[in-house]
Amino acid sequence: FRPSMSDKDRQFEPLTANMVKGLNDKLYDKRKAAALEVEKLVKQLATSDDKAKIMALTGVLRKEFVFSTNPNSRKGGLIGLSATAVALGQQYQSIREYLPEFVPPILSCFSDQDTRVRYYACEALYNIAKVSRGDVLIFFNRIFDALSKLAADADPGVKNGSELLDRLVKDIVTESPTFDVPKFIPLLTERIYAVNPFTRQFMVSWLTVLDSVPDIELLGYLPNFLNGLFKILSDPSAEIRCMCETLLGEFLREIKAVPANVNYAAMVDILLNYCSGEDPLAKLIAMTWLNEFIGLAKNKMLPFTAQIIEPVLASLAMEVDANIREHATSVNTSLMKLIAEQSGPFQETGEEAFVLLSALAMLSLQLQKEAVPTRVAALRWVLMLHRRIPTKFFELIGEIFPSLMRTLSDPADRVVVLDLEVFSELSLSPDSAPDSKPAEGAAPGAHANTFFNKFMLDLLAVFRGDRELLERRGPFILRQLCMLLTPEKIYSALAGILLEETDLEFAALMVQNLNIILMTATELFGLRRSLQGMGPEVRPLFCQLYRTWCHNPVATLTLCLLGQVYDHACELLLRMADLEVTVALLVEIDKLVQLLESPIFSALRMQLLEPQRHAYLIKCLYGLLMILPQSAAYSTLRQRLDCVPTIIHSLRLLEDNCGNTTAQKGNISLDLPFKDLLAHFQQVQARHFEASRAALRAATELIA
Repeated sequence: FRPSMSDKDRQFEPLTANMVKGLNDKLYDKRKAAALEVEKLVKQLATSDDKAKIMALTGVLRKEFVFSTNPNSRKGGLIGLSATAVALGQQYQSIREYLPEFVPPILSCFSDQDTRVRYYACEALYNIAKVSRGDVLIFFNRIFDALSKLAADADPGVKNGSELLDRLVKDIVTESPTFDVPKFIPLLTERIYAVNPFTRQFMVSWLTVLDSVPDIELLGYLPNFLNGLFKILSDPSAEIRCMCETLLGEFLREIKAVPANVNYAAMVDILLNYCSGEDPLAKLIAMTWLNEFIGLAKNKMLPFTAQIIEPVLASLAMEVDANIREHATSVNTSLMKLIAEQSGPFQETGEEAFVLLSALAMLSLQLQKEAVPTRVAALRWVLMLHRRIPTKFFELIGEIFPSLMRTLSDPADRVVVLDLEVFSELSLSPDSAPDSKPAEGAAPGAHANTFFNKFMLDLLAVFRGDRELLERRGPFILRQLCMLLTPEKIYSALAGILLEETDLEFAALMVQNLNIILMTATELFGLRRSLQGMGPEVRPLFCQLYRTWCHNPVATLTLCLLGQVYDHACELLLRMADLEVTVALLVEIDKLVQLLESPIFSALRMQLLEPQRHAYLIKCLYGLLMILPQSAAYSTLRQRLDCVPTIIHSLRLLEDNCGNTTAQKGNISLDLPFKDLLAHFQQVQARHFEASRAALRAATELIA
C-alpha cells in the first residue's frame, strides 16, 4: 500500500507541501524562506487562538524534522521552531505553555554530530529565549548543562553561537527575581569539576555573574562548590587562574561582611586539603582563608586545631615559597593567640579534651619532621598548651613525652634549647601530678614522683643507651638545664639517681662528664662559689655529690679541692695510691693538672702563697706529683710547686701544730661526716675493681 499525496499532506498538517519541501532543502536561503512562511502561518493561528493547530504544528516540526535522520531536515526543524516561537511571542504575552515543545528537542541537537546543526540549535534557542525571557528558566539546568559542554566545542562557529546564547541567558537570570538557586546547586556541584579549560572558564564566569546579583545568595551554598573552585586554581591557563582567584577573593570579602551566616566547618576541611597540596596558588589562598576564618569564627575553629597544625607547621619550612611561609606563620600565630586568649577555665571533659589530645598527637608527629622551623613551632605549641591548660596537659603528657625525649638528640641547637625549655617549664609546674609509686632512683630528700624526676630518670636512660649522644650533646643539654632550672636542682637529682646506678661503667662516665661541667661551665659559676665557701646550705649537696662522685676517684678529688677540704683530699690521695693505676686514671689526673692551671682554680693557686695556712693543699699537690709519671703534666705541676716556699718548712708546720690550727686544713673543720664519706669511697672503688675483674675474666673466657 502506497499512501496517496493527500495522506502525506495530512501527515505534515498544518504545514503546506511547499513549507515541508523548503524546510527539508539543503540550501539555507530556502529553509529561511520556508521558516518565514511558517511564521506567517503561526501568526494566523495565534490570531484565531487555534492552540490545537499550533501544538500540532510544533509536534510536526519536532517529530518529522528535528528528530529526523536527515541533517538538512533537522536544520529546517530548528529554524521552524525558532520562527514559531518568534511568531507566538509577538501574539502572546507569554509562551510558557509552548516551551516544553520547543526547548527539549532543541537541546537534544546541542550534541548533534553535525556542527551546523549544533550552531542552528544555539541560534534557535537564542531566539526562543529572547522572546520568552524569564519563562525559559524552567529549563535553566538543562540549558546550563548543554552550554557548559558547548563551551568546549571544537568548532569556532558553534562556540561563538553558544557564547551569544550564554550571554543572553545570563542577562535573563540577572533580571529574573525567581531564579531557583537550590535547584541549580546540584548541577553546579557536578559540573564544577570539569577539567576542560573552556568549561572551567564558563563555570567561573557563571558564578561571577550569579554572585553579582543582589537577590541571589550563594554564600550558603559555597561549601558545595568551593572544592571545585580550588581545583580550577591549578589550571594551566593564567587567565582562568586569575578569574578564579578574583572570584574567591570576592567570596571571602562577602564572608567578612556577614560572618554569622557562614558554614565554616563545612569549608575548613576543603581548605586544609589544599593547605597540604602541591599547588602554590591554591595553598596560598587556602592559608589566607584559614587565617580569616580564625579571626571571624573564633571558637568554631577550635575543633580543627590538630588538622590545622599539620599543614601549617609543614609550610614553615625554609624551602617553601616565602609568601606561603609568611601566610603559614600568620595562621599559626592567629590560632595560638585564639587558644591562649580563651576566656574562662578549660573544660576538661568532652570535645575540648579531645581537641587537646588530637593536638598533642599531631605535635608529636611534627617533632619528627625534617624542617627546623616546623619542629620549633611544634615546641612553642607544646609550651602554649601547657600554659593554657596545665592540669589536663599532664594527664595527657604520655602522648608527647616520648617525642620530646627523642628531640633532645636533634642536630639543631635552637630545637634542643626549646625542647629543654619545655621540660624545664613542665618540671616547675605545680600541676605535675605525682605518680602513685615512688620513682626508682629518686634523689633522697627530693620531691619524688614528679614530672621532673621522671625526666631526669629518662634523660639518664637516653644517655645510657646512646653514649655518642652523651659525648656529643650531653654537656650542652646539661648546661642548658642548669641555666633554665638551677644547677643545684639538676645536680642533686642526677646525683641521687646515679647513686643507685647498677651500670658502674656508665655511672663513672656520667660522673666524669658532670664533674667537668661543674668545674668549667659558666652556667655553674654560682654553684662553684657556693661549694668553695661551703656554707651550711650547700653542705648536704656536697655530701650527696661526694657519694656519687666516688664512682670516679679523680672527680672526687677534684670536688674536694673545689670545696677546699684539703686534709680529706690528702686522705683520698693515700687511698688512690692503693688503687690500680691505669692509663685512664693517669689521663684523668693529667686533665686535673691542666684544670688546676685554669682560671677556675686561680683562688687555689693564690693559696699556695700562704703555705703556713694551706699546708695540706701543698701536701695534696705533692701527692699528685708522686702519683704522676714524669710527663708533661708532671713538669707543669712541679714548675707550679717550685714557686711555693719550701715544702720542708710547710711540713714542719704540720708537725709542730699537729692540727691545732684549723685554718691549716681549709674547710676540714666543718661538721661533715668525712670518715663515712671516705669509707663510702673505698666501698664504691671496690665494686669498680670487682666489676673490671669480672669483665676481664669474661673476655678471657670468650677468647679461649
